Amino acid sequence: MEGDSDLQFLLQGGDLLKVRSTSWKKTRYFRLQEDCKTIHSKTPKDLFSLDDVSALRLGRQSEGLRKYTEEHVEGRCFSIMFKNRRKNLDLIASSEEEAKQWVNSLQKLICASLHQTHLSWIFNCMRKADKNKDEKLSQSEVKNFMRLINIEVDDDYADMLFKKCDKSNSGFLAGEEIEHFYDLLTHREEIDVIYGEYAKTTGYMSPENLVEFLMKEQREKASLTDAHKIIESCEPDDKVKEKKLLSKDGFLIYLHHPEALILNPDHKDVYQDMGQPLNHYFISSSHNTYLMEDQLKGPSSTEAYIRALLKGCRCVELDCWDGSDDEPVIYHGYTLTSKILFKDAIKAIKEYAFKTSDYPVILSLENHCSVKQQEVMAQHMSSILGSALVTTPLGDGMPTNFPSPEELKGKFLIKGKRLNKLETSFAAEAEAAEDTDRSKNFFQLSFNVQKKKKLKLAKELSDMVIYCKSVHFHGFEDARQNLSFYEMSSFKEKKAIALAEESANAYIRHNIDKLSRIYPAGTRTDSSNYNPVPLWNAGCQIVALNFQTNCTDMDVNQGRFLVNGKSGYVLKPAYMRDPTTEFDPITLTRGDWLKHKTLHVMIISAQQLPKVNNKKSSIVDPLIKVQIYGVPADVAEKETNPIENNGFNPSWNENFQFDVYVPDLALLRFLIEDHDSTSDNEFVAQYTLPFNSLKMGYRHVPLFNKNGDRLPSAGLFIHIMLLDAE
Repeated sequence: MEGDSDLQFLLQGGDLLKVRSTSWKKTRYFRLQEDCKTIHSKTPKDLFSLDDVSALRLGRQSEGLRKYTEEHVEGRCFSIMFKNRRKNLDLIASSEEEAKQWVNSLQKLICASLHQTHLSWIFNCMRKADKNKDEKLSQSEVKNFMRLINIEVDDDYADMLFKKCDKSNSGFLAGEEIEHFYDLLTHREEIDVIYGEYAKTTGYMSPENLVEFLMKEQREKASLTDAHKIIESCEPDDKVKEKKLLSKDGFLIYLHHPEALILNPDHKDVYQDMGQPLNHYFISSSHNTYLMEDQLKGPSSTEAYIRALLKGCRCVELDCWDGSDDEPVIYHGYTLTSKILFKDAIKAIKEYAFKTSDYPVILSLENHCSVKQQEVMAQHMSSILGSALVTTPLGDGMPTNFPSPEELKGKFLIKGKRLNKLETSFAAEAEAAEDTDRSKNFFQLSFNVQKKKKLKLAKELSDMVIYCKSVHFHGFEDARQNLSFYEMSSFKEKKAIALAEESANAYIRHNIDKLSRIYPAGTRTDSSNYNPVPLWNAGCQIVALNFQTNCTDMDVNQGRFLVNGKSGYVLKPAYMRDPTTEFDPITLTRGDWLKHKTLHVMIISAQQLPKVNNKKSSIVDPLIKVQIYGVPADVAEKETNPIENNGFNPSWNENFQFDVYVPDLALLRFLIEDHDSTSDNEFVAQYTLPFNSLKMGYRHVPLFNKNGDRLPSAGLFIHIMLLDAE
């Protein structure tokens, strides 16, 4: 981007009005630093890295800007959202053109940095280590540089490396000497070995050599046309490319290509049948979505809904209570959590519901409002969501089954209580056609019955509940005999887990007909989560988790919904959609679900692992845990030995073997920890994906941090082999 006008604009910078409240609005000068990665202001709190930016929003799109600014400044406003828990940066430019320039320039630079290779990170560290900026590295600066890149070597080895590169014997590394030092440091012996096996054409890979590698090692169907495409897109040396050959550098670039990673590229987009009934899918679901932190005193925010929806969540929860001025509010009742307006939450949901996924969003209402404010809730949903809100069944007549996610694209469904059965309203319409007075009498009966039950529910809100009517659970037999397909129950995690363990097959059959929602125990006041896998194994669709909490359970949830276009919907296996199924994840009797596989995993190496803290002297001692989640018979974990003081390029070459009996329900997780012999290991990075989405052969594994965001430079290099067990 050198010489680019957007880059020059950011390097020059300018004044922006920072907004924190109605009364706190202060001018700050923001500019891009020379590293082209950091936005700087004179106030240290305002300094941030572009790597930490999750989104840029033009206009009054944040909760703060909507609350603390007037409508007439709409075009001058923009917000910077961050990946971690850092608060949004809400800003006002001097003109609409300037606001657009900031947003467009920042987006352009962020996209450019994502496409840079991991090498730029190393050169940035070199620049940092060069304290006196003389473009030379002294022996002490070389040691400082190695700490910056997360590698600790003893003095003798550092001295040996330095002397090997200091050809001029000047006591400094400069120019080509730094390049030589860099080459020694980034050399990957494992790539040399693999490349050497197949580079049989004067030291290079020919298209024929590449096809042989793809078919033999990667277990891919490949043609010479495929090989030529790879050479054309991955070979960096034009002279080598002209000869239709692939160099070692080109081979490494190919192995880092998104299409060559561990996740099957065919599964990145929507690849499953989306025409099945809604309850035949696992649905990405959030609990108490409005909360940013804990369940007792933390903040509620529309931003929490935005974050969940952008992560692909398709079922969000709204705890609704009476507010002042006849405006319902959302908060965790009887606690000190802050409140947000119901209408603001609905506006945010409408704005962001279909940014990540086109498939339907379920609004799960926890309704504690008076009838009067319930009417206001219904008015807000009707006016804000408009025709996207499902208020009548799809098609003609009384439905007998759920519509599909495909049929419900771009639609909102309301989950909540209803005054009567859906069938009753259809019967009432038929009665009305014959006799209007009899219809009135019918409804008056209907409401008297509900009065006895003390169900205080506004008819306007009740009528919006079509496919997700909340009812109490009184056992599987009662549900089978007395409940309609659209009547669904919510289960506390303890009750649900007990059913999944003791009556798994009955639970699976129940979920073939109906929807089930699971939610965390009330004792989880810290917003901790539970393991969703046993509930998915029992066919439960809406397994709601606290999306704001970084934990293993959310990592697994992210892994489950990583595929199928991150649509938030994953089709259940056929044997979990068959009403006569005998499948039981606990006992594992014989059936279509038993597809015994042997998984061979070789952990070869890792690259550029992050530090767990920012102290210069802090170097990680990484170990890798390979974990299988799934039915109880498949659950397993194995780990490598720790590598001391090397987060930059640790090497293991350790082999593991796993037996997997029900691959359809299994997930594979790679967890990297910083080993500590005196206390618990610390989380470094992880990656989780569905077992059936694995690619075989030599694969790089992208890594996510604890927030679930991709670490741009870090990776794991492995070999995967999957065989049918005898």
